[in-house]
Amino acid sequence: MSKLWDRMRLVPTVVRLASRAPRNPHAAWERYWTGVQSTGLDGDVLWDSDSRAERSQYADMVLAHFDPALPVIDIGCGNGSYTRWLATLFPKVLGVDVSAGAVARASLEARDLQSCSFTVLDATKAGAGDLLVDQVGPANVFVRGVFHVLKPGKQAAMAANMKAAVGSAGRVFLAETNFPGNSLDYLAGLGATGDHVPSQLQRALENLPRPGRFGARERRSVFPAADWRVIADGPVNIDVVPMAQAGQPQRVPGYFALLAGANAEHHETLQREGHR
Repeated sequence: MSKLWDRMRLVPTVVRLASRAPRNPHAAWERYWTGVQSTGLDGDVLWDSDSRAERSQYADMVLAHFDPALPVIDIGCGNGSYTRWLATLFPKVLGVDVSAGAVARASLEARDLQSCSFTVLDATKAGAGDLLVDQVGPANVFVRGVFHVLKPGKQAAMAANMKAAVGSAGRVFLAETNFPGNSLDYLAGLGATGDHVPSQLQRALENLPRPGRFGARERRSVFPAADWRVIADGPVNIDVVPMAQAGQPQRVPGYFALLAGANAEHHETLQREGHR
């Protein structure tokens, strides 16, 4: 009963904070990123945990299945934490984000790296995939934590652009939050109560679109078998900055999928001894 009461007390706080978020998603993301003062484990950005443990879940898969001769596109790059990590594994990485403020911060944080660059792009816009191909050619695509904040129509549009971007040789790796409970359980698990909402979580609530979950069921809808082949998928941990208590990043249940176009070439053993 006390748990239910705690959740009920959280409702008016969430409603109040969410009512401040801009209706236009582009405006929402721009306001969010231009208001960020610091990033990293102790920073303002909820999902920017800089977690080595989370990256280790992805490293072997992207190294084994991403053709190193192709560039990597990090869609929804934010301040570029994963773009910079990918640039330690591959010779050319492009981070793209709908927010000019995010791209400006990402460019600043990666100013000493020659192997990655950034550009402003709405990856859900018709023709975005062709624009990316014009810019870098066919590529591998990495996505962390984007699909779960998009509405189904936008999810499908982004998947279509990704299909154009990867062509026959590129691969897609995505990782998304897939929390099994309801939204109040999720917020409470991150440290929110009726009396206190952690600052990183508050900033997300009062600026950004309401998140959902993205698991195998959602992936089957957005990446239909007629267009995509699943190489691997399953559970992962998505790490966020510590909020319930200081220390290690908090883990949120997530889902990953490694995908190729339905007509893609079958060369799934691109392991490079230099990275093993």
